[in-house]
Amino acid sequence: MSRIGRAPIPVTAPVKVKQEGATIHVEGPKGKLSHTLPAELGATLAEGRLTVSRASDEPRVRALHGLHRALLANMVQGVQTEFSKELEIVGIGYRAQVQGKTLTLTVGYSHPVMLPIPSGLTVELPKPTVVIVKGIDKHAVGQFAANIREVAPPEPYKGKGIKYADEVIRRKAGKAATGAGAKAGA
Repeated sequence: MSRIGRAPIPVTAPVKVKQEGATIHVEGPKGKLSHTLPAELGATLAEGRLTVSRASDEPRVRALHGLHRALLANMVQGVQTEFSKELEIVGIGYRAQVQGKTLTLTVGYSHPVMLPIPSGLTVELPKPTVVIVKGIDKHAVGQFAANIREVAPPEPYKGKGIKYADEVIRRKAGKAATGAGAKAGA
């Protein structure tokens, strides 16, 4: 069996899990989520543990086993504590603003870039150059953070752009670093 797939998911007191056929509903202090399992998989809830099982050992079904167990574990964790992604905006004059349900990014283009904030997510700006995306759905948080980063990905020469807080940008030396001395020896 899959190592990830066979691991039970602990369900603690504030979280409620309900199963209706192949659909699993998870409710917690932060909100509600639901997920439908494929026909090849089943789930059982017993003694505060949610366990995912599979019908066969085909490679496709084995892959689905680990995937859907991880998705259910993320749902249980998300309704207890929200997921968050932090992004940093680097560059002179680069900044972000939240206006209602729209994130406005000023990142060196001739116009500000406006991104609608998806429902279920919140965006916080502790500083104009730091964006924190929060929500109970791990996939939605990661996707919106990736969409923000895609507006102006960090470039390797000056480091300008939007990057994840824990991301390390490998810097490159520009033309000036190669110098004229290299040509003199040729």
